Formats: sequence, structure tokens, C-alpha cells
Amino acid sequence: MVQEQNSGNPATAPSAAASGSTTKKDNRSENSIDSNQKTLLDFKKSLIEEQKVGETKIEKINESIEETKKVIDEERVKLEAERLKLKQINEVKDADYAKFTELKSSLIEERKRMKTLDTKAASGGGGGPRSRRDKYNLSNLTKALEQIERDIQTKKLSKDEERRLVLKSKEIATRLHALKVIHKKEDTYKSLATKFDDIKGKMNEIFDQKADVGKGIGKIKSSLDELLNRREELYEERRGVIHRVREAGAKIEMVDTQLNAIEFKRNRLQHSSERQRRYSPERKIRHEIPQDKMRKNRENQDLWNSLKEVAMKKMSSGEKLTFDEMKLIYAEGSD
Repeated sequence: MVQEQNSGNPATAPSAAASGSTTKKDNRSENSIDSNQKTLLDFKKSLIEEQKVGETKIEKINESIEETKKVIDEERVKLEAERLKLKQINEVKDADYAKFTELKSSLIEERKRMKTLDTKAASGGGGGPRSRRDKYNLSNLTKALEQIERDIQTKKLSKDEERRLVLKSKEIATRLHALKVIHKKEDTYKSLATKFDDIKGKMNEIFDQKADVGKGIGKIKSSLDELLNRREELYEERRGVIHRVREAGAKIEMVDTQLNAIEFKRNRLQHSSERQRRYSPERKIRHEIPQDKMRKNRENQDLWNSLKEVAMKKMSSGEKLTFDEMKLIYAEGSD
């Protein structure tokens, strides 16, 4: 019975075999598509996660950059204030330093004069050096001079005695004058010395202030250098993260292109399967392609292969593909 059916319709068995082979091929293609699609979707998911992590990191880096900028601005304000303070100190120093050098010169000159007068006072009247107490005892010298003058006026003196007292009077008067000058110069010297000590103390304070401000400026500059280096490091880190996020975005676009192509190929397989079921083997035989049509198909196939090669190169380089180019890549030939 089975043999009679086969002998009555010889095309039935080959047709069934061809249909079964086509079905298996379609199933294998579908499984391959599903596997590729799952791999791509998993890869896309990891890329999206990488993008999110990168964007979060960029936000944190931006916050750190803004905070660093704020501290840099604050340090620059401090630095400017310290520089202004140093400028004011230098102005005071320049003004007082002129007074300081002038007083120092005056003090040296007065000291020289004092030594000269002191030498004269010590050697006056032919006497030898005396103690400072005797040389500067104005009261005793004044009394001695007054006594000599009274003796000259009241006592009966010989010419030699009178001449001796007159010489003595001149000697004491000379010494007394010299001592008065010395005392006056001493007062001037002491006044100058006091002023010099005051301004010297002030100059020392100014130099101490300069040193303190200089240290403060040095610390601020060091802090600024560290902050500027930190800001540059943050800029560099942000550039790296942005680059990775953009790379992930580009990869996502490529994955989307491949997913679209897979979807297109799945739809084409489904359409091909339906077409295979619609058309019987007998109808295919009745519509055999004539020789001239086959020739044209070969020519079209060559053109199709050339265009497909161009599209494949674009996809390999990461360029976006048009819908027609995806059709060329995933089509089953020159259908």
C-alpha cells in the first residue's frame, strides 16, 4: 500500500526530505541567533552598568574638583592678604630704616666728640688722668673756682702767689667749661642713644614680623602647589573616566546595530519558512528559471556580494549601518 502511493507520486518523498532538511536548518539558525542575541544582551547590560558607574564617578570627581577650587580660592585670598601685610611692613621698614641709619651715624659722631672732649678735660692744667667722678664733679670745681676768686680779691698776696692763683683759676675755668660741654654732649648722646635703642627695637620687631609673614607666605604657597597638583590629577582622572564612558556608549551603539541585524535576520528566517510552506515542489518545478534569468541572477549575485563586502567592512570598523546594509549582511544570498 505504501509502495503504491510512492510509485503513484514520485516527487512526494524527495519533497518531504527537502522540507525536513530546511526545517532543521531553520532551527539551527534560530538557535544560533538566540545564542548570539543573549550574548549581546548580556554584554550590553554590562556596558550600561559600566556607563552608570562611570557617570557616578564623574559626578564625585566634579564635586571634588569644585571643593578643591573653593579651597584654592580661599588660599589665594589668604596669600594676597599676607602679601599686602608684607608690603606694609616693608614700607614701615624703609621709612624707619632711614631714621635708624641716620641716628646710628649721629651716635658715632657724638661718641667721637665725647672722647675728644674727655681727653681735653683729663689733660687740662697739666694734671694727669683722673677718675671719672673727679673729672665730672662740676660742683667741686665750681666751688674751687669761687674760692680762688675770693682769695685773690680778699687776701693780701704776693705777686707770685697772685700769679699762681690766676693760673690756677684759668685752669679750673677751662676744665669747668670743658666738663659743662661734655655734660651737655652727654645729654645729647644719651638722648640719641635712647632714640637709637627705641628704633633699633622697632626694627628688630619689623624684621621678626617680616620673617613670620614670610613663613606664612611659604606655607600658603606650598599648600597652593599641592592643591593645584590635586586639581590637575582630578582633571586627568575625569578625562580618563569620560573616555571610558564614551567608549562604552560607542560599544552600546555597535551592540544595538548587531541586535537590530539579528532581529532582522530572525524575521527573514520566519518569512523564508512561511514561504517554503506556501510554495509546493510542483509549483517550483513549473516556474523553473530560464537561462537568461539565471544569467541575470548571477550578475545580481556578483553585485550583491560586492555591496555586502563594503557593508561588512563598515560594521568591522564600528560604523553605523543602514537598514539596507544590514539586509545585505544577514540575507541568505541573492533571494
